Amino acid sequence: MTINGFQKTTLLDYPGKVACTVFTGGCNLRCPFCHNSGLVLCSKSEAVDEEDFFSFLKKRKGILDGVVITGGEPLLHPELFDFLHKIRDLGFLIKLDTNGTKPDMLRRIVEEGLADRIAMDIKNSPEGYFAAVGINDFCISDVEASKNFLMSCGIEYEFRTTVVKGIHTKESLVGAAKWINGAEEYYLQQFKDSGNLIKAEGLGTFSAEEISEFAEEIKPYVKKVKIRGI
Repeated sequence: MTINGFQKTTLLDYPGKVACTVFTGGCNLRCPFCHNSGLVLCSKSEAVDEEDFFSFLKKRKGILDGVVITGGEPLLHPELFDFLHKIRDLGFLIKLDTNGTKPDMLRRIVEEGLADRIAMDIKNSPEGYFAAVGINDFCISDVEASKNFLMSCGIEYEFRTTVVKGIHTKESLVGAAKWINGAEEYYLQQFKDSGNLIKAEGLGTFSAEEISEFAEEIKPYVKKVKIRGI
């Protein structure tokens, strides 16, 4: 497994758990606001040796609760299954971040018991998805399949949207919430310009007050709405 980045400790990426975070390279989307463009567009050069990573994990038994796998898009990598099995064999919890475009792989991971929590991006309302993912002819059917699977399979999950001025509106966020009507958890994340975006032109940050107003608007459609980043 190619590991393109590694954070040894996080209290934020896995809610309620102490974890480390593994970053994979490459993504099949080109979201203009993505703050990890270096990972999205990176070569396959290895930043962390896999053996070194597992040596680290073995030393952190009893200290870390789990491992977060993020990207990029982790489900682009077929070798992810073996990687997750090795983590599971050491007794760690696993949280997986995904953009939802690989429903068959997502289903297999869940059915093989290789994840304890899934965080899936909901980029926008269905009508506004193409603008949020940076692909004009994007087909939303795979995201729809992943969304439906997570809402029915029984695993712990969350949906999340990074809220960006220039891409989202109150109406589009309400549309996104209606699309995931009945979901357990929906996070609105405040956009922040990392200085390493894919396409920064025309993008901006909503105020904390505006995001709080958006959260109030979508509360009728999901069971729990939370805000991150403010």
